[in-house]
Amino acid sequence: MDLTSLLNSVLHGVWYYLVIFLVILTVVVFVHELGHFLVARWNGVKVEVFSIGFGPEVWARVAADGTRWRIGLLPLGGYVKMFGDADAASATASGEPMTEAEKAQAFSHKRVGQRAAIVVAGPAANFLFAILGLMGMFMVLGQPVTQPVIGTVHPGTAAEAAGLKAGDRVTAINGRAVERFQDIQRMVRLEIEQDLSLSVRRADAQFEVTARPRIIQRKGVFGDMEKVPVLGISADPSSTMVVKHGPISALGEALAETESMVRSTFIGIGQMINGTRDTDELGGPIRIAKGAGEAAQIGLASVVFYTILLSLNLGLINLFPIPILDGGHLMFYAFEAILGRPLGEKAQEYGFRIGLFLVLALMVFATRNDLVSLPIWDMVKRLFS
Repeated sequence: MDLTSLLNSVLHGVWYYLVIFLVILTVVVFVHELGHFLVARWNGVKVEVFSIGFGPEVWARVAADGTRWRIGLLPLGGYVKMFGDADAASATASGEPMTEAEKAQAFSHKRVGQRAAIVVAGPAANFLFAILGLMGMFMVLGQPVTQPVIGTVHPGTAAEAAGLKAGDRVTAINGRAVERFQDIQRMVRLEIEQDLSLSVRRADAQFEVTARPRIIQRKGVFGDMEKVPVLGISADPSSTMVVKHGPISALGEALAETESMVRSTFIGIGQMINGTRDTDELGGPIRIAKGAGEAAQIGLASVVFYTILLSLNLGLINLFPIPILDGGHLMFYAFEAILGRPLGEKAQEYGFRIGLFLVLALMVFATRNDLVSLPIWDMVKRLFS
């Protein structure tokens, strides 16, 4: 490879896998923090800092309301620091004496319902962004709909062993109705090493077959190997059409798609917990950047959809009842509402320490998965073995 080709390859990687990733992440984080900011302001809370990124300031501006809008050097997250908080996580109050006028603007002096609304507004903004984004895509670009008709049965696969043939129409899997080929793909991905009961219509005949998707290893764009369950069928290309929706039907389809994504995420997490699904599938920033780069090479619509998916996942993860995440705050507020008083400072302090440890451990584990999935890891192991 000559110097020009190497330079072009590096520039290609930087653009598709770094710049696009940072743009998508910035949009998703901005939406999340904007949710916190807007509901805080509506409840009379003064916001001191609105930051995209951490570390030293790259850019900053103080607005008329006193909020310092800033961009940090490390663009891997963001925060909204509210008046009266000791830190950007709103974990503890500053403890400094306040006048009545200052208390009226302090987050820690708002009613528990107001604080809960401010906290839940971040994930809610991510969900709303995802729903409106899908709705807009279905109205402007249309929704690809593929009939659940088999176009090709690949040799040596579970589908061939089950006796499926081209032209068969799958009407249900495990008792759940199938309306699109995309439904088959989604159900197959979620059923790891499990038998699938398929209801099939062939001409005028209706019958049942059982097939178990086989796990294959698929090579990603970085050379990493991914384990994927495969049934062994492809859609009939002639059965695909793009349906453009009006506002009402687009909203309905967007809500249905969002519900399906959330359900799939919970099923996947449950399978990791019970050992059905490999925890190596849990990815961190490298894998997210890889997904962003692959989406960018497909086209703008794929980038938009990937942004929507990431926004949905960010909102969902933040609702987990882990101290330091939004869900952890909501858990403490629930105790406060039930008990009529906040939990003790020691209990909250230990809770946030445990939450910080869990989040950091999860980040390290996910990043470890990212690294060991890259081909360079095999080279290192061979070098020292």
